[in-house]
Amino acid sequence: MITVFLDTNVLIDFFADRKPFSIEAARLFNYSFNKELKIYVSAVSYNNLYYILRQSCSHSETIKMLSELNEWADIIDVSKDIIKKSLKSDFKDFEDAIQYNCAKSLSKIDFIVTRDTKDFKSSTLPILNPKEAVSMVESSM
Repeated sequence: MITVFLDTNVLIDFFADRKPFSIEAARLFNYSFNKELKIYVSAVSYNNLYYILRQSCSHSETIKMLSELNEWADIIDVSKDIIKKSLKSDFKDFEDAIQYNCAKSLSKIDFIVTRDTKDFKSSTLPILNPKEAVSMVESSM
């Protein structure tokens, strides 16, 4: 089974239904529901997702969506070590550095899925956009 790490922007696309990006994000979650894909997310994605979703949804609706995410994906804790590595990284965006180092903390991550592939240029993990990730999953089925 393919194991992926989803960047926050993919999560926002899915939960906020940001078209056309939500279509590929939904396909990734569908593969996860069907046990054809394993999804990991960073704990820091939850507060970022809450902040964005809360602008258009009530607190209870937002919490319901975050609870659903909690059922659909495994969470990688943001540790002191991850923060230290992120502070020392050459990532221009600190949040991306945290995402990357969370993904790197698990040896079983096959690739990171993000729409901001340019921000992960120094990654040693493969970086795919959602469309490429869907193609990769489909080719492995």
